[in-house]
Amino acid sequence: MCQAKNLYIWLLQVIGLLGLLAFCLWLSLRPRNPTVTVVELSVPPGDNGSSVIGDGNQNGTLYYNLEIQNPNKDSNIYFDDIWLTFFNGQDRAAEDKISAFKLGKDKTQRMAGRNVDVDGRVWKALRNAISNATAELKVGFVTRIRYRTWGIKSKHHGMNLQGSGKIGKDGKLLGKKKKFKLKHASKKWRVKASHIH
Repeated sequence: MCQAKNLYIWLLQVIGLLGLLAFCLWLSLRPRNPTVTVVELSVPPGDNGSSVIGDGNQNGTLYYNLEIQNPNKDSNIYFDDIWLTFFNGQDRAAEDKISAFKLGKDKTQRMAGRNVDVDGRVWKALRNAISNATAELKVGFVTRIRYRTWGIKSKHHGMNLQGSGKIGKDGKLLGKKKKFKLKHASKKWRVKASHIH
């Protein structure tokens, strides 16, 4: 009777230990999300190369560099097309698409020298905000990713990130670092992912 009780206790301890080991293994193999940082963002004056669009509004350009880092040493990350949306207040100022790509283990991909046209209906308000030192551009980042760990691809995971940076009178990001990280978008501010199926 006593031996049977000891056997049950021993079996429970072994099962508990195996469960704990399985949980620790799962945690160590579970891939971490990539980090996305806007490392440069500027809105130069529209005098050089601005154009006039149909309704008579000027159309300017927005320049940015983006850095995407894969923190996983055991997993590649496969990105679907990425949609970036830039907002001046609640107004959609510009949009850009980055084509699908693979990001290797523990690698960083830099998308440098990207430029997009600013919507002519928003351009004047944006330039006024910059000249008054009150401009803040919000950035929305939407895509889907898959992880490949030990030759096995995961299901798709949606990414909806946001961030913002204040723009100085010179049209460039304020602050010493001149960059900002994108974080999980709040439900209130979430960019509508009409391009993502």
